[in-house]
Amino acid sequence: MSLAGQHVVVLGGTSGIGFAVASAVTDRGAKVTVVSSRRANVDRALAALPSGSTGLVADLTDGEGVGDLFGELGALDHLVYTAGAELLLSPLADLDVAAARKFFELRYFSVLTAVQAAASRLRPDGSITLTTGTAGPRPVPGSIVASSLCGAIEALTRALAVELAPIRVNAVQPGVVRSPLWTFPDDIRDQFYRDTAANTPLRRIGEVDDIAQAYLFFLTQPHATGTVLTLDGGAMLS
Repeated sequence: MSLAGQHVVVLGGTSGIGFAVASAVTDRGAKVTVVSSRRANVDRALAALPSGSTGLVADLTDGEGVGDLFGELGALDHLVYTAGAELLLSPLADLDVAAARKFFELRYFSVLTAVQAAASRLRPDGSITLTTGTAGPRPVPGSIVASSLCGAIEALTRALAVELAPIRVNAVQPGVVRSPLWTFPDDIRDQFYRDTAANTPLRRIGEVDDIAQAYLFFLTQPHATGTVLTLDGGAMLS
């Protein structure tokens, strides 16, 4: 699983799953560039990553800025997209449609913009790995927007795999993961984690290092494309 000499760009790579991916690829010899919308987040991530890692600040909802970002990055081997905001959970009756559009702007259209800007700079044996979630195949009340987004990313993954071949395009589909994405008060979040773990076959929720292994698989597996890999501790079986 060596990535020696390869350049991996992780959009959203300064915290949570993205930072775990950035750390994992450097452990395997890659040069990593992490990208966040906040300078403080980039500086904090670089302080924890090995020497030689780089970081850039970019608003991924700004199409022109994203184009400039990849112009600055130049040639690369792998693109990983893990950027995301707090999940939008709301029953239909209370749904703020304007907020739903904003959610899709970062979680879908920014993905499309980034891939469009990066595609011509990726080496032919390179890869793109996107991030979706189990809310798509396993919706719950209040997950209308999140479930729709997950379905859209799955379809986008397959379509890009066809259009961008031989560049490989895949997606990781985590279940509940202990990460900064869950911004509930501490007591509510911890109870949520316990309840979720109790209802999965493995009796635990995912950790960011668990999920990072799936991204490593896609970066180094030469015969996988158009694939969505689920890591949810078996939650969809229960």
